[in-house]
Amino acid sequence: MRIVVSEFMSLDGVVQAPGGPEEDTDGGFAHGGWSHPFFDPEVVGGAFAEGLSRAEALLFGRRTWQTMAAAWPERAGDPFADQMNALPKYVVSETLTDDELTWENSRRIPGAKAVAGIRELHGTAGGDLAVMGSPTLVRTLLREGLVDELRLIRMPVLLGGGKTIFPDDGALRTLELVSSVTSGTGAQVCTYRPAAGA
Repeated sequence: MRIVVSEFMSLDGVVQAPGGPEEDTDGGFAHGGWSHPFFDPEVVGGAFAEGLSRAEALLFGRRTWQTMAAAWPERAGDPFADQMNALPKYVVSETLTDDELTWENSRRIPGAKAVAGIRELHGTAGGDLAVMGSPTLVRTLLREGLVDELRLIRMPVLLGGGKTIFPDDGALRTLELVSSVTSGTGAQVCTYRPAAGA
């Protein structure tokens, strides 16, 4: 399966709490819900709908999984929500127990075995393994060379600090811009893939 990462991102690279004020206040982050003014149903919403249509499964870090698991099941009846709820879901966690995996079709990958477990999924045939949010997990995936496509929904805003997906290990990683679409709100959907030979 291809691993495809989709992220709402500010111009200064922050991905923290785009959905709501209380979503993630770690480090005193006070701008939760910052992506809302720039959300364009056609361009931005269309990018997520298209990504989900190619997904065979979803992959999350623990915190993002918990946020999603608290939101999507109650939205049943909406086509996007129904697809989110029906897809197989993998959550990387050292602390969640199998009994806590109440969101339909969820399976745990123990944190200590995350890279090996994800490599195994990556090596299987099939559609996309879609990743949303999960900045700690995405940093690991990028560092390990496990991301096949990176879809950044860049919003025209500076947040001044917060969580990022980019490894800070000093390694050079070259990407190829595959497509770019700009919405009327100024949001840009930019799709990147690792450059050939990189």
